Amino acid sequence: MSAPQEILQPIDVESLARGFLAAEPTRFFVIDDFLKPDFAHEVAECYPTYEQALAIGHQFKAVNENLKVQITESERFPGPVRRLNDALASRAFIDSVVSITGIPKLLADRDLSGGGMHVMGSGGRLDVHVDFNLIRERGLYRRLNILVFFNEEWDERWGGAFELWDCEVKRCVFSAAPRFNRCVVFNTTESSFHGVKPIKAPAGMTRNSFASYYYTREAPEGLGDFHSTVFKARPDEWWREHFLLPAERSSRFLRKKLERLRRPFRRDGTDG
Repeated sequence: MSAPQEILQPIDVESLARGFLAAEPTRFFVIDDFLKPDFAHEVAECYPTYEQALAIGHQFKAVNENLKVQITESERFPGPVRRLNDALASRAFIDSVVSITGIPKLLADRDLSGGGMHVMGSGGRLDVHVDFNLIRERGLYRRLNILVFFNEEWDERWGGAFELWDCEVKRCVFSAAPRFNRCVVFNTTESSFHGVKPIKAPAGMTRNSFASYYYTREAPEGLGDFHSTVFKARPDEWWREHFLLPAERSSRFLRKKLERLRRPFRRDGTDG
């Protein structure tokens, strides 16, 4: 296993901490040229095509999350991606994140729930949302998201920018193109709305990123009730807000209700 310093560039903790504390309404920081250049290119070159990712990952085809493949199981990662995952989960790197954010006792998620390799195709989208706030079965409260981008030839006209929005989803307060070797870390709170600008890349081009999350066993201040991911429409998306997203929520509710109804039959085997 590589030591984090072998693949990560030195981090200016004090400068990042000042920026993180000053950021509003969601605290965040950005590191460009995050990984050592040779290693960053190794990771980028081992990312699969969209079709290859389909064979080993989970594809999202919902209204609010579409044309995205997620590969979560670390045993399916190419070697360079496993090294990246190990570095982001290392105590040395997490201690740096603690120093920057002031959030003590951070833990990496060994299961990468919702994280891992993300490959988004042309036409893909991820609506503005806040993430789930708790892994109930493990008693872990979600505190921070980390994203690293691996797009060596990305044209900003293709969309795909990472966006942070205000708490009412009326105004985009920060936008970052998915530039190669860029890292973004931000608070996960009840109002940290974020999303991906719809992708309009040429056929065959994908938006590639790696995502991981940090947790604490102690609940943060201001925690609301447990919730899964909550999606919102952008201000100029009237049809999506009033029709598409409500229809998606209703469909998801019905699917979950049917799943619960089927469970007793699966346990006793009477459904064949």
